[in-house]
Amino acid sequence: MIITRISTFSVVFALLALPFQNFSQVTPELSSWIINQDESTGFNDLPSNVQSVDYTDTDVFVSCSCIPGYDIGPWVGNPNTPANQDFCFKITRNPVQSQGYPTYTSLGHIGVWSNGVSIFNAKDAFSFNNLGVWFQDAYVFEGASFDECLGHPAGNGEYHHHVNPTCLYDDSDEGNHSPIIGYAFDGYPVYGAFAFTNLDGTGEIIRMTSSYALRDITVRETLPSGFILNQTYFGPEVNSNNPLGNYIEDYEYVAGLGTLDAYNGRFCVTPEYPLGTFAYFVTIDEWHDPVYPYSIGPAYFGIVQSGNTGPQSAHNVIPDNSVHYDPAASVLTPFNVEHSFALFPNPASLMLNISVRNSNEIMSDLVVTDLLGNLILSQAISTLSTRNLYQINTSNLPTGFYFVTIGGGTRKFQIIRE
Repeated sequence: MIITRISTFSVVFALLALPFQNFSQVTPELSSWIINQDESTGFNDLPSNVQSVDYTDTDVFVSCSCIPGYDIGPWVGNPNTPANQDFCFKITRNPVQSQGYPTYTSLGHIGVWSNGVSIFNAKDAFSFNNLGVWFQDAYVFEGASFDECLGHPAGNGEYHHHVNPTCLYDDSDEGNHSPIIGYAFDGYPVYGAFAFTNLDGTGEIIRMTSSYALRDITVRETLPSGFILNQTYFGPEVNSNNPLGNYIEDYEYVAGLGTLDAYNGRFCVTPEYPLGTFAYFVTIDEWHDPVYPYSIGPAYFGIVQSGNTGPQSAHNVIPDNSVHYDPAASVLTPFNVEHSFALFPNPASLMLNISVRNSNEIMSDLVVTDLLGNLILSQAISTLSTRNLYQINTSNLPTGFYFVTIGGGTRKFQIIRE
């Protein structure tokens, strides 16, 4: 097994997906919520924002009304009325990248904004001729019913945003990194529109840009994948009455076109995640108009927990062993200072990267063992300085689970190969 040193803040460092958490820590998935601490109300005198946050070592439970604290409405042509949804969303504290076929976002809530309002994807509830192929873009077909905050209520009274929630944060602040404004149901944060130029948290603040573009088509007879449709499933003719952009399938992903990937996110260092994370970003143009795919999507980057999606969802039961989060009595801890090292990607294939932050661990040995406790590797890492990385060549190891121990901390990783 070969170990090599990676230069500080290399591109590989930007692929670090998670901060390190334990049960007692107040980390961003706890501290980023707008909690109603004075029984204030919003629309129709309904309780507003997040009502409470509870947590275990694995999950955060966000109880909310789905009513924001700022003024909303009116909704031109929309007969629906916002109602208290009494939601309890469950957000994992340990998000994991999906290794298989991605989970595409569905209709209904796909995440939750920091004020407890639902995040919806780019689609409305209809497709051309109701055939489930050419899905209408909600911003195009329903945008006239959005209020000044770019939200509106669904038929069940669920107030939501398909696009940038402009009243939730200052989307005109182009000089500072945007805050966390929500979490997707795979546990990864959603940020506003502006971030550091470079993945390692350096450079000027720039607007994050989508890598989706309108396809160069004159007829809607193929999907973005190139799949040729049966004539029954052709979309409407492209013309002035039905221009490109009306339907989700009018867009295609072009790698490298913008700053964001196919999930509308990227691995990067952010103010809240100094060790790096995958993060979604809302996308807007230079005039601050929403840009497809708007926030999360069209698929999740990570594994989606059960309980938040589907009919009658988002009413998770808070476990008895949970702890109530009191922001007035808590101090934000951005990473686990006892065992501040990370392994990524995990699962690994040919290489495993190890980021080491804690000075005590930097003076320790790095030990790799298998599930039976057999020693695979032991090497001093005293030559490393903080924020440096190791890279382990795992190509000669069989697939399976292994452990890395540094100082007093042990982390598990898996090797898989197709």
